[in-house]
Amino acid sequence: MVMGRYHSPHPPRPAFELSGGHPALDFVNTLDDRFAPGGPSELLKDYGDLVRFALQTKLLQPSQARSLASAVEAGTAARVLRAARELREALAATFYACLEGRSPAVADVGVLERHFHAAYQRLELRWHTAGMSWQWGQASQAELPLWALARAASELLLSGARERVRACGAQSCRWLFLDTSKNHTRRWCNMRVCGNRMKARRFHARHADAHRPRTPRSRQH
Repeated sequence: MVMGRYHSPHPPRPAFELSGGHPALDFVNTLDDRFAPGGPSELLKDYGDLVRFALQTKLLQPSQARSLASAVEAGTAARVLRAARELREALAATFYACLEGRSPAVADVGVLERHFHAAYQRLELRWHTAGMSWQWGQASQAELPLWALARAASELLLSGARERVRACGAQSCRWLFLDTSKNHTRRWCNMRVCGNRMKARRFHARHADAHRPRTPRSRQH
């Protein structure tokens, strides 16, 4: 049976919130409300979202994104989306484990290794007038956004920058971000959102406490 081409059933969506400072961290954050009591919210709803995310984070060129949007079969698109989510969750488990001072699970490291190998096997060294650079040898394949994300993630995990990965201080958020502040004291993924929200909560808590009737302490006899 001939598979139909992939077409997103959803209307155009707003741009992704890129507060992580690195594509791999923003990728983890595409599962929003990850630790919320009501359950997470999936932002990568279809293959089109995956391509759009890779384009917004500059891991894909516009011409590559257009080609993928028109050439990928529906079955292949679904398979690549599942693989991307698998990579994302292994990355999330690894980063959060490191933040908690734990070693990542062997299974998660194995998932990362498999995806990293798959990505680097598709790179080819090419000569240009400006010098040599790595290029994707199969730039029209549906897996291209997945490979690009795997490559970006491996570069972060294997670099010293991994030590600057933080989780947002708002427990209802905990989005990951790269702390590039001067003193490495950044607390929020987005000061305008989580930072201001937490400041407002602390202000209202102090205000309510100041106006709460005091109960006299009983004296011991």
